[in-house]
Amino acid sequence: MERFYTCNCFFRDNIFLEEYKLHVRFVSESQFRSDYQNILRSLGCVSESQFRDVIGKIHAEIERRQNHKLKSPERAATIKEIYTPLHQHVYHLQESFLAPELLQMIKYCASSDATVEGLMKLIQTEAAPRVYRFPVFRKEFCNDLIEELEHFEQSDAPKGRPNTMNNYGILLNELGFDEGFITPLREVYLRPLTALLYSDCGGSCLDSHKAFVVKYAIREDLELCYHYDNAEVTLNVSLGKDFTEGNLFFGDMRQVPLSETECVEVEHHVTEGLLHRGQHMHGALPISSGTRWNLIIWMRASRERNKLCPMCGKKPTLVESYGFSDGFTVDPDDDTSRNVSCSLT
Repeated sequence: MERFYTCNCFFRDNIFLEEYKLHVRFVSESQFRSDYQNILRSLGCVSESQFRDVIGKIHAEIERRQNHKLKSPERAATIKEIYTPLHQHVYHLQESFLAPELLQMIKYCASSDATVEGLMKLIQTEAAPRVYRFPVFRKEFCNDLIEELEHFEQSDAPKGRPNTMNNYGILLNELGFDEGFITPLREVYLRPLTALLYSDCGGSCLDSHKAFVVKYAIREDLELCYHYDNAEVTLNVSLGKDFTEGNLFFGDMRQVPLSETECVEVEHHVTEGLLHRGQHMHGALPISSGTRWNLIIWMRASRERNKLCPMCGKKPTLVESYGFSDGFTVDPDDDTSRNVSCSLT
């Protein structure tokens, strides 16, 4: 089995400061002051005590990321030992879970004469440039999955959160969804679509993923700030429950300055997925009532990211990690990629 790695930038780049809605890079305090102190002052971080509080939160996040390699498999083992699922069937993908429209699209992609133009006739909507919306699951499955997620949330089992932007959510690999559900979904049902739609950015060679669910609710997370994903291609499925507002919005690719970007608001209906490039800037507007669960699958192509890390924009310096890690692999024909380090630089 292929071994996957993390880029060393994971520990220091793209740290989200929730209070200031700002992503930062931290190498040293002097670098951080030089790069961000003026920006933070303009956002309300005006005193030295406020600044020290920011530094403390950054160090805590770096420590959490460093410990992830050990903590994540520990959590997964504990969950397997002590947690009793409510709906065991949702952990194993069945075609009966999938929307007929998706199955029709997959059948078309399997034909020898399949083209992007032909596939576009079956896709429900191009919601924004190269952002595709179509049904993914049946409503009954979405209801069962949400019941399972809520049952897990109410249990005493340990819970790893998806990232610094989502305080409420679940890492699906730790809950046991990878092997029987997410991997076959990616390999059998999603890759035929992405191979046609995103052949220019690794869509035909997606070989790993990170899958998680996020939860939005009143007095919890309400929205998601403008960002890009650590992925070549992302699928975002609205699972439910009952909520109002909370549309997604898409700008341009991350390389385009915000001043030159015009955002497009996109409705996200329950059971439907939005498929887009990971580097496409996007966010979620706040819900105004109810509870909303979304399934997010960051799909990675090692062939693409081995050349250039999508997060730091440099050739990756690899660090051993757990599971699919961040989707980097060691190229046996590249001498430089064999310099795998477990220490921070």
